[in-house]
This record gives sequence, C-alpha cells and structure tokens, in this order.
Amino acid sequence: MSNNQKNGRNKLDMKSFWQKGTLQKSSRITYDVVWNIVLFFIIIGVIGLFFAGGVGAGYFASLVKDQPIESKEEMTQNIYNYSETSEMYFSDQNTMLGKVQSDLYREEIKLEDVSSHLKNAVVATEDEYFDEHKGVVPKAIMRAVVQEVTNSSVKTGGSTLTQQLVKNQILTNEVSFERKAKEMLLALRVERFFEKEDILEAYLNIVPFGRNANGQNVAGVQAAAQGIFGKDVSELNLAQSAFIAGLPQSPFGYTPFTNGGEIKSPEGLEPGIDRMHEVLERMLAAEYITQEEYDAAMKFEVTEETLAKSTESAFVRYPYLTTEIQERAQDVLKVTLAKQDGYTEQELEENEELNGEYMTLARRELSSGGYKIHSTIDKPVYDTMQKVKNAYQNYGRDKTTYETDPETGEQVPVTLPVQVGSMVIENTTGKILGFIGGRDFDIEQLNHATDARRSIGSTIKPLLVYGPSMDMGAAQPGTVIADVPYTYPGISTEVNNYSGGHKGFVSARYALAWSYNIPAVKQYVEILPQNPAKNYLEKMGFSGFSDVDYEIPSLALGAKEFTVEENTNAYATFGNMGSYTDAYIIEKIETKDGETVYQHESEKTEVYSPQTAYLMIDMMRDVLEYGTAGRVRSQLSYPGVDWAGKTGTSQDYKDSWFVATNPNVTVSMWTGYDKDKGLDRGYSNRTQGVWADVVNAVSEVRPDLMVPDSGFQSPGGLVRRSYCATSGLLASDLCASVGLARSDIYNAKYAPTTVDDSLMGGDFVQVKGQMAIAGPNTPREFIIDGGGVTLKPEFLKENGYTSPAVLRELLPNTGGFSNVALPSAGSIGSSTSSVPNDGQAPATPGTVSASGSTLSWSPSASNDVVGYRVYRASVPGGSFSLVGSSVDNAMSFSGAEGIYAVRAVDYFGASSGLSGAATVGNPGAPEPEPEPTPDPEPEPEPEPEPEPEPEPEPEPEPEPEPEPEGNDDSGGEGSGNGEGSSDEGSN
Repeated sequence: MSNNQKNGRNKLDMKSFWQKGTLQKSSRITYDVVWNIVLFFIIIGVIGLFFAGGVGAGYFASLVKDQPIESKEEMTQNIYNYSETSEMYFSDQNTMLGKVQSDLYREEIKLEDVSSHLKNAVVATEDEYFDEHKGVVPKAIMRAVVQEVTNSSVKTGGSTLTQQLVKNQILTNEVSFERKAKEMLLALRVERFFEKEDILEAYLNIVPFGRNANGQNVAGVQAAAQGIFGKDVSELNLAQSAFIAGLPQSPFGYTPFTNGGEIKSPEGLEPGIDRMHEVLERMLAAEYITQEEYDAAMKFEVTEETLAKSTESAFVRYPYLTTEIQERAQDVLKVTLAKQDGYTEQELEENEELNGEYMTLARRELSSGGYKIHSTIDKPVYDTMQKVKNAYQNYGRDKTTYETDPETGEQVPVTLPVQVGSMVIENTTGKILGFIGGRDFDIEQLNHATDARRSIGSTIKPLLVYGPSMDMGAAQPGTVIADVPYTYPGISTEVNNYSGGHKGFVSARYALAWSYNIPAVKQYVEILPQNPAKNYLEKMGFSGFSDVDYEIPSLALGAKEFTVEENTNAYATFGNMGSYTDAYIIEKIETKDGETVYQHESEKTEVYSPQTAYLMIDMMRDVLEYGTAGRVRSQLSYPGVDWAGKTGTSQDYKDSWFVATNPNVTVSMWTGYDKDKGLDRGYSNRTQGVWADVVNAVSEVRPDLMVPDSGFQSPGGLVRRSYCATSGLLASDLCASVGLARSDIYNAKYAPTTVDDSLMGGDFVQVKGQMAIAGPNTPREFIIDGGGVTLKPEFLKENGYTSPAVLRELLPNTGGFSNVALPSAGSIGSSTSSVPNDGQAPATPGTVSASGSTLSWSPSASNDVVGYRVYRASVPGGSFSLVGSSVDNAMSFSGAEGIYAVRAVDYFGASSGLSGAATVGNPGAPEPEPEPTPDPEPEPEPEPEPEPEPEPEPEPEPEPEPEPEGNDDSGGEGSGNGEGSSDEGSN
C-alpha cells in the first residue's frame, strides 16, 4: 500500500473517532475538575487574604493604639524643631565669635539654597519614589518584611524620606515593629499636612552626616558641606553632592575624617568613595544626570586637596571668652526658662534641685536651640588685650612647687608662671568690654578675671575705709590721722606699714597716696560700728561675707578674697560718680527666628554721694601724681587723661594690683602665682607696666573710649578750706605762722568749722635738729629768736598721744613740723619729757679747727646738746674767756690770734669738758692750763630723766620721686607686713 493510501486511511479513522465524541467528553470532565480546583483555591486565597488583612490590620492597630493623633500645629512643631547650634557674637552684633560648644553642630538652610545636584542625589539614593508616594511605599515595606522574616543578609530597607524624618524628629531609633508601625502612620499624616518641598527641606536639615574637618559631629547638609568640603551647600559640585548624599546610610563609616579631625587613610576613605560612586549610578539610572556628567563625576578624587582644612574653632581661638559667655548665657537662660514656668530667681537660689533642673535645661537649649547670643565684648578691645598679654616680657620668673601625684603618691615638681587677670568695664553701663583670663588656657583653665578669688590688698582702702568715711562725714581728704605705733583693738598685734616706720601726723589724702596701713586701720575702726562692709561693699556686688568679716579691723587691709571683676566693678562706681551698675557680658539672646528672649537692663544703685565719689577720685589722682603709682603716668601714651587709681599688695607679696578709672572706663590689673608663692622684688612696677601697656594699646584702637574729651567734673557741693596739719581743724594764725596750714577740698556738709587749738607759743631750743620747749634750766642763749610753738598737753591727752612710743613718732620732719615742739616733762600727765635727761654731763666735742674766719669742731655725741660755747686764751697757758656761742658745730670769728677751745652745753645747763684747742696765728704764749676759767653761769646739778628717744624718721616731701621697693601691703590680722610709704624700685 502506498503512502498516500495510508495517510488517507488514517484521516478517516480520526474523523470517525472525533465524530463519536469520546475525546470531547473526556476533556470537558477534566476541565471542570481543574477549574473547580482552581476556583476553590482562589476562593480560599481571597478568604485568606481578607483574613490576613484583617489580622494584619488588627495587629497594626494594636501597635499604634498608644500613639496620639497629632494636629497639624503639633506636627509642625515637632517636625521643624530640629536642633541648631547656638552662635555667639561680639558687641557689634554682626561679628560672630563662633558657635557654642556642642556634641552636634548644625546650621539651618532653606531648600532653595541647596544645590539641585544634592537634592537629586538624596532623592535618588534614599527615596526613588519620593515624588509619587503618600508617605509609605507598600512594595518596599513588603520587601523589607520578607527580608526580615527570612533573615536575609541583604537589607534594602523600606523607609521613605518622610518615614526617616518622622523617626528622627518624633520617634526614636528603636528597632521594633511597634516603632515601624507608628512611623508609617505618622508618615501618612505628614504627607497629608505638608508639601514635598517642606518635607525634603526638613530632612536635609536634620540628618546626621558624620564628622567635619575638626572632628566635630555635624548634622544637616549646610554643616556637612562646610565641614567636609569647605563650601557653602549651594556651591557643591555633582561629585561632592553625591558624596554627602551617601553619608546618612553610615555617617561615621563613610565620613572622611577621624574624631580628631585627621583625614582617614586611603583604605579608610575607600568606603565613602564607593558609596559616592553608588549614588552617582543611581542618579544616572534615574536620569537626573547625563552619561557625560556621570563620567566626569566618577573621576573626582576625595583627597587632602579637595577636602576641607581643619580650622580653629571659637574655643581654640578664644578659650577663656567662649567658656565665659557660655556659662553666663546658661545662667541667663536658666532664669529666663524658670520665669516662663512661673518660678522666681529667688526660688532657684533656695532650691538646689530646682536650680539643677533648669541649669540642665538651659545647657541643652544653648547647645541645640539655635540661639544668637550677643555679648558686650568689644572685639578690638579684647583682641588687643590678648596681644599685650602675650607680648609683655616682664611678668617675672617662673617658680616651682611640688604636688602629690594621685597615682604614685610621690611629690612631683610643677612649674608656676606668674599669672595675670585684667578687665575693662564701661562705667555708666557696666558692660565688660574685654578681659584677660590668664597667661595660657592650656596651662591653667581658671579665668583669673572672673573666677579666681584673691586678696585685693590695699585696693580695698578707697572702697571700704576712706569712701565710706567721707560719705558718713567721719573723714574728709584733709582729716589728720596720726601714723604712730598702733595695735588692733582687743589684741596685742601691731599694725605695720609696708616699709616699717611711722610718719606721724598725715592727712587722709596723703595716707592714701602712699598707702599707709596704720591710718587706714585706725579710720576703719572708727566707722566699724556702721558696718561699712555690708552697707557699701555688698552694694557693689562683693559677696561671700560672714558675720566675722563684718567685724575684723584687718578687712581694711584686704584680708578677704574677691575677683578681679568685683574689684574693677567697684572702682567703676567711683568713675560713675558713686552709682554702682552691675557688670555684665550677655547683652541679649535671640531665637533663630529673631525673637528676643532676653535683653539686659542695667540698674543703678547709689552707693556713694556724687560729692564723696569726686573727693575719692581727687584723692586717687595723687596716687598717680606722687604716690605709690607715681611712675605710671610717664608710661602712658596719653598722659593727660584724668586717671584716678590705687595700688595693692597682699600679705607676703602673693598678689599685686593696680586699678584705675577715667570718666569712661575702669581698667584693672592683677598679677600673682596660682599656688602659695610670693612675687619677687619689682612686682609693683611689673603690674603697673602691663596695665600701662594695655591702656596704651587699647587707646590706639578705641581712642573714643580710652581718651575722654574732658576729665572728671565736680558735682558741686564742695568747698576748699585751710586746715592745720596737727588736727585737721581750720588753721589758726599760730598754725599758719609756723608753716602748718594746709588746704584741701571738702564736702560742704562736712567741712571743718572749728578753729585749731592744738598749739601754743613758747621758748624753744634745737635738740638734734628737733624743736623742744625750753626747760627751767635751759641756757637762754640757745633759745630760738622769736620763740616757737608746742603741742598743747590737753590736745595730746584728748587724742591719746601720751605714750613715749607714740610721742617719739608723732611729729614728722618735714613741712613746718621742724618748728613745733613737744611739751616739757610732766605737762601731759607723764614723767616723760620731750628731751630725756641721762644725768650725765654732755660728751666733749671734737678738736677745734680754724679755716679763714670760721671755727668748726666735731659735734658732741650726746643726744641732749642744745649748743656750744667757744673760749679763747690770748697766749699759750693763759686764761680762757668766753668769746661766743652757737647752736651749730661751727661759728664765725674775727680771726684774732689766740688759743680756741669749745664746750658742749646740754638742755639741762650742764657743760662738757673743754675740747682740744686750736691755735690761730702765733700768740707765742705757753699752753693753756688744764682747768679753764669757770663758766660765767653756774651749772646746776643734773636731774635724772627717762631713757633717750631716737629721732623720728623723716617724711617724704609732698611730691618726691617714689621710694625703693614696694607700694603697699596688707594681709590678715597680725600681719607683720604693712603698707609703706614707697613704691617698688626699678627692676
């Protein structure tokens, strides 16, 4: 059979089979069965989906049941409340000092200021469906859930930018389904309330981006751009944008810097570079960039040349200043925040726990609240002061002390430099314009201008002694105070002047100019019952007084510790004509939106009357004219400026001070060691030298501030009066006749109205250059022509000037006091005479010599000699006869030939033996007899008298050159060091 026949037959068979319907029947049954099975599973699947959905929805609801539904306002506050580092400004309000020290640095930026490359890079990398989704992407969430359930090693994440924003600003970083559910719910609400641009802007400001070139943690694209590439965010190129956009996935893994600010090694940089390339690939895939842009960006190298350079932070450049501003801003914010919550400042002071809570809150607000802190610090003034401090080369030598090592317990040497503290305060406002906190912050972090408490030595005298005394009417510049031996009341400890010795009668003005300690303590004891420490010092901001402090007389010498700021602020009270204005640094604090949350308001407190302030200023002018700071004015570039000030030295020379005020500002200077060490010789010159350098340098940059157009002006209510230098009362004719009348200015209310009655006339002789009233047996030939004056016994008794020690020191040796004598023996209730009697005939003078028409001889060694009698014999061996007398050890004569000899005569009329003879010419006579002719006047028997007293020390002239070494001293009760009459010598 042929093939065709076979094929035909097969077709007939198949047709016959199809026509029978067997196949169709069998297929229909199979189809029905399969369809029913598929339909069953579809129904089961739908039911399962509904069930799973219900279960999932119920589970989701259970996860978010505790999350409150926030309004748009609440959502806005939470989303846009991202932290921003606060900024500090100098006094001009435009020059930024720097940012407050913080754990995280952030700077807010508007979306329109961000480069388009960076915006696109972030979207392409973090949320490719950002423009389409409504807050969540279900597909991404399912993928993340599957990866979580299957514990996949590759986690692509499922969070949109909106969800990340919610996580950072509202929720926490906790890893849990509950947090994720809440994140999704809140993301949906955010998308409902806010535009995409608002969400993206918030995201770009809150995300952390690792570290900057200084090793500081940064957040927000602006801080990242500046800190990583040294550019503003609007200036970033494509590659730099891609690098920054890749950082949020692993900020510290991808950052190019270590926590010390160093650039990582090439191996350390590689992860960040790989991530940058990945971001560029995603941007290309999303068609944000072209192939050419991609190729060019891929060639960008992240190296030292393209990265930002490490810069000095504000803390590095201004360590003392930034620390001080932050601390004061915290204090201000603490009180401000507490008041907003209804608490008073007093409640904070009394409740330690409450104070701590608000201090913590203020510290957080300051580091993350984005405040603008405006200070009073004048940048040119502050910078200039630091330059002077660094350039000054005459602080004195370093010293070594020993401290215990806490680990080994051994004594280890520690080098101590001389430290320095200084401040410039504007008198009328209290603004602190500049200060010096110390030599080097790395050596000592203590701010010596604001925090270090030191004894202020004799700078306290105008503030506590003379200022209050004049204000109360207890003293005036012309008040006379006797600088004589004196002990603290109730104890036997003697008060000493700095250089020892005593100056007798001195005025309050002169005592202050030379910083004598004894007059200051005596005057303070007089006003102590009026509690001047409480009523004057505390009003000027001095703090830390105990009940004992109010009572101790040694406080008049600085026996308590205060800060440079407190001392400077108090002296500014004089410059402000008696009104105290509290010194401050924080001018105002603004929010990042420009709202003022704090504005300083100065308050004045009248401490001294204007008359007292001016009198005190006038007295302190003399400190610079001829007193303990007499060299300062010659060192000033503008010596005509009206400065008034005071020096000070603490016990054992541990502190040296000079504080002075002019009509605009007050400038202080302190030097000393941080440990228990005394300064070396010349310290006062060094302190005043650096003070003058600061004043000169600041005067160059701010002459309007430092060089006033005029000096201090009298407030009126003052009068000038002549007073007697013995009593301070109005000068009498007798007082004026012996040269003891002085003149000074007074508060008209307290000017003297009583005429002096401390003196009386009499017959006087010179004893060892001092006036003494003639006794009954004093030879009349030696009495001074015209008579003299003596202090009245009643005056001496009334003022307690009765002891021999006091009387010896009472009369100065200058300014007319050489014409005044003390009363004779027994006239002041004591057996003491002004001239003690040793009961011996005076010592014989030395041999006589003749020169021309003058005879001279060596003086007698006795202390009670009032004069000399001269004798002549015409021929050798002839009788001597009296030819003249002299109160000096020389006498003019006629030149007649003969033999000349001399006898000394004492106060009590006794004569010495005859001196060696001198031959004049060639008399040709024998030698004189051993015993000369008796004196014309009988010599009375000498009477026994008390021990002789040494002559008083001379007092400096009104305007002398400063004397050697030291300007003053103070210290606690019992100090063996006292302030003296001289300043330190040259270095």
